[in-house]
Amino acid sequence: MFFYCSKILVFIISPLVWIIGLLIYSFLTKNAKKKKRAFLAAILLFVFFSNSFLLDNAMRMWEIPAIKETDIKGTYDVGIVLGGMLSYDSQMDRLQFSRGVDRLLQAVKLYEDGIISKILITSGSGSITYPELKESPLLKKYLISINIPDEDIIIESESKNTRENALFSAPMIKKVAPTGRNLLITSAFHMRRSMGCFDKVGIKVSPFSTDRFSGGPRRWQLDFLLIPNVDALQGWILLIHEMTGYFIYKIFGYA
Repeated sequence: MFFYCSKILVFIISPLVWIIGLLIYSFLTKNAKKKKRAFLAAILLFVFFSNSFLLDNAMRMWEIPAIKETDIKGTYDVGIVLGGMLSYDSQMDRLQFSRGVDRLLQAVKLYEDGIISKILITSGSGSITYPELKESPLLKKYLISINIPDEDIIIESESKNTRENALFSAPMIKKVAPTGRNLLITSAFHMRRSMGCFDKVGIKVSPFSTDRFSGGPRRWQLDFLLIPNVDALQGWILLIHEMTGYFIYKIFGYA
């Protein structure tokens, strides 16, 4: 039930839904004053949520900062990779990666450089329509195809959300991590909630943030400050979803 409620919540809290809702209301209402106010509110929301500069600064406050590989002290038993990075093209028998694949690519680099001894991928299916499409077995198959040894890949394939990522992979981590040194590898905007979930199930982790939205110095170019960008709108949807998820997890005691 929590899984399905979370999907509904994603829809409700989306700024794009608010904007479209206000536009529809402005066209349908007979009240001239309400029509004008709803249309203006929709425009203002669009301008705000499509502004790259505002998104960049919001992400800077929320994301857990990244660290350089050279700043990592010692080695880790397990690199824990959270899923949410692909779809599967069954017709072509091909994985289609999204932005989140940086999590996997960074884990591979850390493994090859001897920073992590094993890669644990925790991800089942986050899809309502394709519950049989489990991500971690597909990612394991991919890692083996690029010569990562089978014995160094651990998968957890039943989790549907971040809480279950931590809950279901905790027994595996405790079994294979004799020193308890675990590196959590996920997106910078998702790291705050992820660390809270693993801490709640008794797994101590160090963060290794990937695919940052707020990387590099602040940008003051005119186009970045003023020109609407649809990618910024998508970024705000992710950020609002993540912040909402974090506070709900706090309320339920999951993080």
